Amino acid sequence: MLEKERSTCKAVNSKNQFSIIGCQHAHIHTFIAEMLALDYECVGIYEPEHLELARTTSDKFSIPIFEHFDPSQLLGEQIDVVGCAAINNRKIEIIELCEKQGKHIMLDKPAVTSRVGLTRLQAVAARGRIQIGMLLTERFRPSIYTLKRQIDEATLGRIVSIGMRKPHRLNPGIRPDWFYSRERSGGIVVDLLIHDFDLLRWLTGCEIVSSVGSISKHHLPERPDFYDTASVQVELEGGLVAQLYADWHTPDKSWTWGDGRIFINGTEGCAELRLSGDPFITADQPLLLQITNREAVTRPTLVQPPVTITRDFLNRIYGCCDVIVTQDDILLAMAATIEADEQVIVHYSKEAVAT
Repeated sequence: MLEKERSTCKAVNSKNQFSIIGCQHAHIHTFIAEMLALDYECVGIYEPEHLELARTTSDKFSIPIFEHFDPSQLLGEQIDVVGCAAINNRKIEIIELCEKQGKHIMLDKPAVTSRVGLTRLQAVAARGRIQIGMLLTERFRPSIYTLKRQIDEATLGRIVSIGMRKPHRLNPGIRPDWFYSRERSGGIVVDLLIHDFDLLRWLTGCEIVSSVGSISKHHLPERPDFYDTASVQVELEGGLVAQLYADWHTPDKSWTWGDGRIFINGTEGCAELRLSGDPFITADQPLLLQITNREAVTRPTLVQPPVTITRDFLNRIYGCCDVIVTQDDILLAMAATIEADEQVIVHYSKEAVAT
């Protein structure tokens, strides 16, 4: 499949090389692995702070590390695309640097963390010199891709409500200091719910009208800017409503990083997607359950997306195929997430306040 795509959607640069600027999160491994599978060569990684992850990434993919920022190598003529998993609030600087050099960029989420960053991101997109990608990987899970097809085929009728739950395991011992800063990371709404705001638009085909919600702090008083629970209610066009929930309270002994769930209710049926698996059925496989007015509970056969997220981004760059994630999708999802974060009410438990 990848070879066929490569021949029909060939890169402009015959050397087919890319670089990594910023390696603060292993999310970037998805991009690296998929680029290498498409016969691209990574010239190197530049990461000035998180050296342990940079070395792990270097060893895993046999990629050299640049100790100093070298624009002639990392942004040189031979480079077509840059991958970036920098500290979240610094990504916009790298995006603008790539724009100056005419290099397309794929980021891990979120692309920006604030209204100021969003305005700068929108300005880069409006100038149209480069394409901006973001690893909105949820669209490319077979389980969610199948759920999208079921909705598009009206198997569940008209969708009336959606619930998404996203508990996470904190693993505080491995988190860098910037992770606990709302300014630097974006905080729990921007960092975690960006996927959910994107999925709401994609699954329903409706634009987001408004959001109301709250964030709470229940522990780690030594990290005063770190909030561990978020709950947001979203109104979409046509009166459709959604409830989004995320936290950092998955137990250490959990079988998974977090037992994420999606619940869909429609006029003709409902569906539940257990994203991180059900420990009583199978540990690592998503479980999609569906029941309608015409059919008892079933497990629809999962459908593989036609391309990877990286191939989809390259298709957008070279303009040769329809794409699953557009640049407007990224901008609108980021805007909805930033707006939701701006209006949340903040709560503290007494145990979370330093004395």
